[in-house]
Amino acid sequence: MGKLAVRALRAVLAVVLLGTVFVQASMVWVLVSGNDPEDGSLPLTPLRLITVLGMVSAQVALVCVWRLVAMVRRGTVFSHTAFRYVDGVIGAIVAAALLWFAVTAINAPGQREDPGVTVIMGGVGVAILGVALIVLVLRMLLAQAVARDVEAAQMQAELNEVI
Repeated sequence: MGKLAVRALRAVLAVVLLGTVFVQASMVWVLVSGNDPEDGSLPLTPLRLITVLGMVSAQVALVCVWRLVAMVRRGTVFSHTAFRYVDGVIGAIVAAALLWFAVTAINAPGQREDPGVTVIMGGVGVAILGVALIVLVLRMLLAQAVARDVEAAQMQAELNEVI
């Protein structure tokens, strides 16, 4: 991975992380200060809490990706340590999907005349879970690569003994 790509990705990750922290702080301030302009048409307080938790899951994924990029740059990504970060990304995506399903459930009573919106929102939740499954498949590929790397190291050691 080139230095430019690593720097660009880190810049994007940093901007997104700072943005989510700013939005989280603003939402928590609104909830704590009592300046919530909720008029009763939507349950805004639960939606804000779910949004804050969703941003936490995004932040976990961002930190894990940051660590994986650092491992790629050092050339140590094909190790057992990387699994911890990949598992963190998978967990964060699953948490985001569950939070999206909670938003869908909160929004559903207001969509009785047009249940298609709820169905579409449910489909988005399933798509988010699909992303978690894609990352799980990538984790399996990483496991194969780590196993091959260990095998290659053993073979190299045996070859060195013969020579």
